[in-house]
Amino acid sequence: MHFRVLATGLLFVLVSAGTTGCGSTGNGDVAPKRWAQAVCTALTPWRVEIADLTAKAQQQLQSAKTAAQTKTNIVELLTGAETASEKARAGVSGAGVPDVSGGDKVAQQFTTSLSKARDAYGNAKRSVEALPTADAKAFYTSVGSAFAVLKEEYEQSAIDPKHVGQKDLQKAFSEVPECR
Repeated sequence: MHFRVLATGLLFVLVSAGTTGCGSTGNGDVAPKRWAQAVCTALTPWRVEIADLTAKAQQQLQSAKTAAQTKTNIVELLTGAETASEKARAGVSGAGVPDVSGGDKVAQQFTTSLSKARDAYGNAKRSVEALPTADAKAFYTSVGSAFAVLKEEYEQSAIDPKHVGQKDLQKAFSEVPECR
């Protein structure tokens, strides 16, 4: 029972992560379509990695026989999600600043969002790492609490690329194949 509840909560948080994706007056020097393409190119592998980690976690959580095995699997998953989020953040940061009104703010919102996602995974990882496993019931209750905090922190970081910035930037996100 604990494994199923944990897997369901974990799946929700990770799937939410993979489906989220972000406007002052600072203009950048990157055309909106080029910027949207670069951002989505950075986010696509992140979404794939999160989906892969979710599938792997479900399998591992269902086969784990002890709280210690579950802890190892969860920490591995959260480490992977934290690393993938940082890689996506670096990729989005490397996209530059879109040439739209408030482009600097939009670019900062995207990188901040991914930093917060990365930090949410890292915080959850450290919380789970610190949990004792001798009392399985207490462990699973505490893991549930750690994932509730992760979900809350993650939801605070969410940005929908199709609803940020200027209309031309929103249009770019809708038109660029990498963003579909």
